[in-house]
Amino acid sequence: MEKQVAQHIEKPGHSYGKYIVVWLALLTLTAITAVVAGVNLGEVTIAVALIIASIKSYLVLTVFMHLNVESKPFKIFVLVALFFLIVSIVLLFSDFSNM
Repeated sequence: MEKQVAQHIEKPGHSYGKYIVVWLALLTLTAITAVVAGVNLGEVTIAVALIIASIKSYLVLTVFMHLNVESKPFKIFVLVALFFLIVSIVLLFSDFSNM
């Protein structure tokens, strides 16, 4: 009888420390968003809020959803979806600014 060797497949992951640091960064960015919403920055208020939201979504996608270790076709799928989201937002704001 042949011995079957159990294959140990290591999945890349993160340590608890990295999760805690990213969680604290997300909390900090949320607090900054709340502060920016209360301050009158004029026309750049929305841009600042969108930039902060983009940073937060990047952190969630790469760390908590492990997008950085996914296959290339899956990454391309996510980029295409983000592209269409950005196009939709640009078209929405360009239509809104013409009112």
